[in-house]
Amino acid sequence: MKQERRRFSQEEYLDRQLKTRKSMNALNVEVLIVYDPANMFWLTGYDGWSFYVHQCVVITTDGGLFWYGRGIDAKGAELTTDLELNNILSYPDDYVMSPERHPMEFLAIILKEKGLHNKRIGLEKDNYYFSARAAESLYSSLPAATFSDQTGLVNWQRAVKSETEITYMKRAGKVIEGVYERVMQVAEPGMKKNDLVAEIYHAGVQGHQGHYGDYASFVPLIGAGEEAAACHMTWNDEPLKNNEGMFLELGGAYARYHCPCSRTLFLGAPPQKYLDIEKVINECIVNAIEMFKPGNTCAQISDNFTATLKKYGYEKNNRCGYPIGCSYPPDWGERTMSLRGTDKTVLEENMTFHFMPAIWFDDWGFEMTESIRVGSSGGECLSNVPRKLLVK
Repeated sequence: MKQERRRFSQEEYLDRQLKTRKSMNALNVEVLIVYDPANMFWLTGYDGWSFYVHQCVVITTDGGLFWYGRGIDAKGAELTTDLELNNILSYPDDYVMSPERHPMEFLAIILKEKGLHNKRIGLEKDNYYFSARAAESLYSSLPAATFSDQTGLVNWQRAVKSETEITYMKRAGKVIEGVYERVMQVAEPGMKKNDLVAEIYHAGVQGHQGHYGDYASFVPLIGAGEEAAACHMTWNDEPLKNNEGMFLELGGAYARYHCPCSRTLFLGAPPQKYLDIEKVINECIVNAIEMFKPGNTCAQISDNFTATLKKYGYEKNNRCGYPIGCSYPPDWGERTMSLRGTDKTVLEENMTFHFMPAIWFDDWGFEMTESIRVGSSGGECLSNVPRKLLVK
């Protein structure tokens, strides 16, 4: 591994691999094919914009582990992981996006050579990156294997963060603080949305207070006016308008670790409905911070949020948050727990969540969210963006 690319000690990677193997043993899995690039990164350090082609890390319960991907990406594995060269394996380039052959067919040949062709193999089936054709190729090429869906196996090992991971998320928090400082400097009526997003990207990559900005796994989400009622709108070249509110769902990133943070910006004098919901959402956040401690459950966080909304005459039926950490596009969630009334997962110290008490109405919306670490006596916010309706 190139030392400038090292994010964690070799000991931390080995501990992560040990945790994963223990979980594999408990689930009666002998071989795990890890497709999620965040899981590949977490297990080995591998980092590169190569997840648009088939790639994986294969880990076995008997101590084996190797990276597998496109030939031109093997050097990236050499530079970003501690793997020996004989554990960096690749497929020929005529397998790339080919209708005649598939990289998983070539992986099957490797698994046969290693005597892993007849093992109990786990797959990350419900994953953005693992395709139906990838699964079919493995099934047909390895008829003696027994396959099972192990989506989330590695993700769950990532739930409780190490001290270094928390440090990286707080640095991402500094990055997002710089982004919002820039937003407040430049946003004004008449400014095109794409020009505001350009400023957001510049500040997000430039970083803040000595911490560089990595690329975030979400693009900036901006909804202004009626479009603020649609929670996943992106930008166009429309100008910002006076006397109009807009939400900004943004995130800072550092070394692939994220700190999402949403705020609502109003250009002009905000009407009373914005001031009313600001107070309600702020109360929801204060309550949640107090509850983000070991022993409480995801459901309790959600129930408190919905009860607070109901007290003031508001209602929201979707989840109000999810775990965060390291990630790759297209999202920054860990895809394990959800802050909803049916999730009874018990919180542990140093779990990290994006608490998202956003609310959307028929023709407007309001977002004010925080990234929070579960602390021994209550939550800790990972950034310090002013928690209020931003008015300019």
